[in-house]
Amino acid sequence: MSYPYDHGGNVFTVARQLGVLPEEIADFSASINPLGMSPLVKAALTSALDNLIHYPDSGHRDLKLALARHHGLLPDNFVIANGSTELIYHLPAMLPGKRALIVAPSFSEYARSLDQQRWETRYFALSSEKGFDLDLDALERTLAEGFDALYLCNPGNPSGHLYPLDVIERIYSICTASGTFLVLDEAFMDFCEEASAKQLIARGENGIVLRSMTKFFGIPGLRLGYAIACDTLTGRMDAMGGPWCVNTLALTAGVAALQDSVHIRQTSELIQQERNYLLEQIFRFPMLKTYPSSVNYLLVEITSNITAAELKERLVRQQILIRDCATFMGLTPGFFRIAVRTREENSRLVGCLKKILDFVQG
Repeated sequence: MSYPYDHGGNVFTVARQLGVLPEEIADFSASINPLGMSPLVKAALTSALDNLIHYPDSGHRDLKLALARHHGLLPDNFVIANGSTELIYHLPAMLPGKRALIVAPSFSEYARSLDQQRWETRYFALSSEKGFDLDLDALERTLAEGFDALYLCNPGNPSGHLYPLDVIERIYSICTASGTFLVLDEAFMDFCEEASAKQLIARGENGIVLRSMTKFFGIPGLRLGYAIACDTLTGRMDAMGGPWCVNTLALTAGVAALQDSVHIRQTSELIQQERNYLLEQIFRFPMLKTYPSSVNYLLVEITSNITAAELKERLVRQQILIRDCATFMGLTPGFFRIAVRTREENSRLVGCLKKILDFVQG
């Protein structure tokens, strides 16, 4: 089986193709904090440079302690990784069984990682017409057919749909009853932390929460992620990784990012404000349909005679990147995703969309 490798964030490739600097590109294809990294992170990285003559702390103790304070859990509830994608690729080798159900549309790396370990994968497709809601009765009937793992992203990627905690609790209960291990990807949950199932999952042995420090904390280039689970599972995952899998700068950045409450608050406020702005502006385009979102991106559907790929190509000429979502299982060529950026960037995108769509309409 082949999988598309078209992820967002290929700003360096596009800049080379256009013959411009990367900073001249307005990148709406990768959903990264528009404020960038915290000032505390920058200062901590500079201070940590002299420590690069030593091996990184293979026990990740300082970051585990910082995460424990941040989430109200114990340090042993965490396993640190070189991005949450590393954990996604470790899981199929750790989990018993060989049949997985993936709630779609979702991150393509789930299926790719399972395929590498020769798992059988099947999709539980959600409908855009129903707002990507989960039919829990249908999910229960499907899991009763015999699946060893269920992969679910909350909030949904690329939908932005947030499943409330009571829904996740029901899903966890269904998984437990059917003998299915729950892999809950909360890569974007920092934008709506109150809905996290971290406390629920950390208390049991039938699930794991995946988290990323890429999106909210704005450090994708450092590659830092973690998982939350009971100490039995985190111990097993820690044993799977080799020594020094996370570098000193990433570990330092993670601790500093969690300490900056001002940056965390400013990020949440900006995303809410600018997401509302984008929703209001895009609503004015009769050929565009937006879906409700709780995070820092919007899923948009084109209802006219232009595809997302064509729109993406025209926007690239204006040095703007969007994420064509045709590669997501269950989405048509009319879907694209845009990150929530600064007001200046968001206004620039809206202006370019108007010119292009007005031209298409004739």
